[in-house]
Order: sequence, then structure tokens, then C-alpha cells
Amino acid sequence: MSNETRVLVVEDEPTIARAVADRLAAEGFGVDVAGDGPSAVERARAYEPHLIVLDVMLPGFDGLEVCRRVQAERPVPVLMLTARDDETDLLVGLGVGADDYVTKPFSMRELVARIRAVLRRVERPAMEAADGATRIGELEIDQRARRVRRDGREVHLTPTEFDLLACLLRNQGTVLTRAVLLEQVWDWADASGTRVVDSHVKALRRKLGQELIRTVHGVGYSLEAAP
Repeated sequence: MSNETRVLVVEDEPTIARAVADRLAAEGFGVDVAGDGPSAVERARAYEPHLIVLDVMLPGFDGLEVCRRVQAERPVPVLMLTARDDETDLLVGLGVGADDYVTKPFSMRELVARIRAVLRRVERPAMEAADGATRIGELEIDQRARRVRRDGREVHLTPTEFDLLACLLRNQGTVLTRAVLLEQVWDWADASGTRVVDSHVKALRRKLGQELIRTVHGVGYSLEAAP
């Protein structure tokens, strides 16, 4: 199979799907397209994309179900497209394995930038990670293997969730602003996406425990030390 980075675009609006596919192809990506839930799962299995651009609203079954089924077979970064800027939808998307989201309408420039940022996080070499595992309360965090266990049971984190946790761990005891987290985790140069930080923190708390990450109101977040 080719070494080019493959992206699967899942979108039921043909005009949007073609526009996204054409732009990604022009940026040097290999691209495949699916227009409904069942074909998206089938194409993900056959095409083995490095990343999926996934619309939430799809015929057959929705993008959330696509994400669940794909992640159950093979972990793959997912960037969700949503027409509804609703906190519940965003948290559900993050909970089933999405790494990031873009709210419609979006610019192609923003979409490509988000895709590249997610891929950079996934491709970060393991050499950047610290040796061994770190224990915080009931959690065991292995940065080299990118695995987290809670009470001995492995917890599935998306690449973005793990990078957020690792960033907070590296700065344990320090309050990090949302702008700093956006820069270090998402590679965003501006602070326009503070809501994505809040959503990912909520997803981490749901998976790892509500007391793990402390909110410092008006400032940001910090990782709590083990009691």
C-alpha cells in the first residue's frame, strides 16, 4: 500500500464531500469518500485511512455509531464535522473516540490545519515520551506506550486526550491556561478554540475520574497530585 497519508471523507452532501476531497488531494493526501454510515465502516476497513473526516449526521446510521464501530476494529484519528454547536453532541463525539471537531460552516484552510495538527500529534515519535510509567492515585500512565490504566484496567484514550493528559502531567502542580494548552497540545497559535479544551477536559474526567484535573476559574487547569 502507498506511503501517502490516506484520509477517508465521510459526508452525505455530495457538494461538500467533493470540495473537501478535492482540497485534500490538492494538499497531497490520498482520499477516499463514503456517503453513509454502513459504507463508511466498510471503506474504513478496506482503505485503512490514517485519519477520518466524519460528518455527524449521516443516513444509515450516524457518525457517532461509525466512530464507535471503526474504533472497535482499529484505533484511528477522527475529526468530526458537526452542524450543531451543542456541548452534548461534542462530548458524545469525544466519548466515542473523536480527536477533534469542526463546526459547520468551516473554511477549507481551517479544516486542513486541524487535520495536519491531529496527524502531527499521532506521529510524534515515542522518543519524546518519558521512560517508565507514572502513578497518580489509581492511575498508571505509560507515556512511551501511550497507555493509561485505571485500577489495573486499560482506559481507551484518543491521541488528543492522551496528549492533553501528558501535557498536564509534565506540568503537574502548575496551572496551565487554555491558550497554553491549545498551543502545546493542539498546535494552535491563537486562543480561539478554548471550548475544545474544556470539552476534552470533561471527556478525560469522565474516563479517569472527576478529581484528577482541577479547574482554576478564570485561569485554566492543573493536574492534581496523588493524595
